[in-house]
Amino acid sequence: MRPRTPLRPAAPVLALALVLGAAGAAAAHVEVGSPTAQALAVDAEVSFSAEGESSTAGITDVKVVLPAGLAPGDVTLAQAPAGWALTPTADGYTLAGPALAPGTAADWSVKVRQLPDAASLVFKTLVDYSDGHTDRWIELPQGGTEPEHPAPTLALRPAAAGATPLAPAGSPSATASAPATPAGTATATATAAATATAADSPSPATTAAHDDGDGGGSTTAIVLGSVAGVAVLAALTVLALRRRKSPSD
Repeated sequence: MRPRTPLRPAAPVLALALVLGAAGAAAAHVEVGSPTAQALAVDAEVSFSAEGESSTAGITDVKVVLPAGLAPGDVTLAQAPAGWALTPTADGYTLAGPALAPGTAADWSVKVRQLPDAASLVFKTLVDYSDGHTDRWIELPQGGTEPEHPAPTLALRPAAAGATPLAPAGSPSATASAPATPAGTATATATAAATATAADSPSPATTAAHDDGDGGGSTTAIVLGSVAGVAVLAALTVLALRRRKSPSD
């Protein structure tokens, strides 16, 4: 009778341990998800969860770099740990507050004005701890290999039919543009300008009235001069008559 070959459980057990170890390492990162993970979705809520990997220090803040097509002004805070607040940065935002208990995950969600028209969105994230340590979840897959510190990535469904990009926040809308000038407005404006110019300019009648006033002043001067001349002539005549009646005559 052939002897039975002994079982070798070491290899399967080792393989299982490696699988479980890999799964544990993969789970220790920042997760991202959204119930409206669709390109060009409006007012989409995107949720994050950063696992607390330290048994002695708590998470104090997270720094998120937004993907292309999203501006800091497009993101508002929807939910965060108690006492935490969102501050926009040049390329994303920082969410910070009182340190969480060691081992506690930092869970938060933001409201996005509109998701970009893309197949996926990468949110590179830094997680800071109260002991000064920082986890950098910023790596992207290369050559089909999962990185050690993968950046949280949100896969998007294709945009809905008829969905269009919104105008950038703060830009004037098409309805706010200046209306076209109604027909005849230019003519009315020109007429009003001409009327105002005519009102400000002296008319021929006004000019004549000023001229008549100057002529009246000249006539008065001539009359007064004549009266003075007559008075002088009369005085000379009276003086001459007196001389004739004097005794010397």
